[in-house]
Amino acid sequence: MVSMVADEKPRQLSKKAACNSHGQDSSYFLGWEEYEKNPYDPVANPGGIIQMGLAENQLSFDLLEAWLEANPEALGLRRGGASVFRELALFQDYHGMPAFKNALARFMSEQRGFRVAFDPSNIVLTAGATSANEALVFCLADHGDAFLIPTPYYPGFDRDLKWRTGAEIVPVHCTSANGFRVTRAALDDAYRRAQKRRLRVKGVLITNPSNPLGTTSARADLELLVDFVADKGIHLVSDEIYSGTAFAEPGFVSVLEVVAARGGAAAADGLSERVHVVYSLSKDLGLPGFRVGAIYSSNAAVVSAATKMSSFGLVSSQTQHLLASLLGDRDFTRRYIAENTRRIKERRDQLAEGLRAIGIEVLEGNAGLFCWVRMGSLMRSQSFEGEMELWKKVVFEVGLNISPGSSCHCREPGWFRVCFANMSAKTLDVALQRLAAFAEANGKGAPARRGLAGGPARTMSCPVARFSWANRLTPGSADRKAER
Repeated sequence: MVSMVADEKPRQLSKKAACNSHGQDSSYFLGWEEYEKNPYDPVANPGGIIQMGLAENQLSFDLLEAWLEANPEALGLRRGGASVFRELALFQDYHGMPAFKNALARFMSEQRGFRVAFDPSNIVLTAGATSANEALVFCLADHGDAFLIPTPYYPGFDRDLKWRTGAEIVPVHCTSANGFRVTRAALDDAYRRAQKRRLRVKGVLITNPSNPLGTTSARADLELLVDFVADKGIHLVSDEIYSGTAFAEPGFVSVLEVVAARGGAAAADGLSERVHVVYSLSKDLGLPGFRVGAIYSSNAAVVSAATKMSSFGLVSSQTQHLLASLLGDRDFTRRYIAENTRRIKERRDQLAEGLRAIGIEVLEGNAGLFCWVRMGSLMRSQSFEGEMELWKKVVFEVGLNISPGSSCHCREPGWFRVCFANMSAKTLDVALQRLAAFAEANGKGAPARRGLAGGPARTMSCPVARFSWANRLTPGSADRKAER
């Protein structure tokens, strides 16, 4: 018999479902909610909010669409002229389709200049990088264990790594003094803080290229991280979801390259089995809706456990069939990678140039779909209160959804992440004009002295209303389609 206290109502939701640790109340997600209430459209709603808080790659859809038109069999569920509908409609082993895993492994190798060779048998397919990161935490940590993550970091990690797993995140505090590069002192400090909280540290998790910094990790920094986890006997997870977006030197270096360079020593001390990579096609190919992610690990136990967990979030057979054909076209993937990175650089330059003209500092970057910018010159007070006040004005008055640095756990107020690849060049121009007008109206539109890490000095030599950064660029067909 179940006894209940008089007048006590049964709980409608479980404690896990009802708890507020999901992170949905972060300003990162709240900005999205405001955008969805009033989305910008150049014709239907020109006064709406422009979404600059979404790291989505829409710059090369025309290349993908052209390939689909030239290869109708892939989308039509056919192979060699014969239908494969029945084959794909039936249950598939959650290890994934061999043709797709082979093509994905080769594509991941190609993204890294074939300096790393991926073994398809070490790949676990997941429903996006979100599922991949959570599955790895489930595999490596128990409830209450911790991961160290350098700041600033992707706000979604508070949800992805903690909400269902019960794991903890201990920030590794990085600063603008050295461009937010991780240091051994910062790692040791985070490790000590975790021990003081009686947390068992199971690993370090990084994003390379960095989200939100838009920078690739230097080889020396990766060697430092590998040395640290080797000393502590813990794991290193490298989320390399933006690996194909690096558009300038020093280029992208995978942590697996650093481990491979250690040869037998890495295998002898078990290090090679404690370094894991997460990847997805959401950013490089711009396919977040396809939900294709992957875990890569040389640890057989991790691969086995993660494969079992992947049964809760499989990639559909239809999607695997389509992408096996697309990624298997080596000529196309080579051309796509080259053109996509060129377009990312062009659009990133447009945003950075426009921001510097307004007087906003931009961290020098070489990858990603966003800029990490300092907007302290527009804040009434150099504090997190001042940062949130400015953020609200930018969202509600200027009509731009950007992500405040505090949502990324940055310890220095005034930093923001601004995305540029999910809109046309013309829409980005509108966003820059709005921000310039806001700065001028608030008497804060002084020219930037010099961009961070050696960026060029800029001055506004013409009125804001007539200033059009996008006019210097030649929008491609992807821009025209996005604008429609």
